[in-house]
Amino acid sequence: MLAEKALVALTALKRLESERGLGVHEGTIDQVRRALEAAGILFIESGQGRGVMFLNETSGIETRQARVRRVRSPT
Repeated sequence: MLAEKALVALTALKRLESERGLGVHEGTIDQVRRALEAAGILFIESGQGRGVMFLNETSGIETRQARVRRVRSPT
């Protein structure tokens, strides 16, 4: 689904995810980053390290806490 949203080939995405350090075009990395940002993911970098933040839960990404609330809520 990510390859489709980023408009990149699935093989290019697999190369990007590879732990063997396979080469990927800079444009491919940029397209994947933009697709993730469009889905509400913010990339963070500071002196303490790198990370991600989910900007909104309406982007289709459901957090564990949201799933727990949904399951526990009375019907």
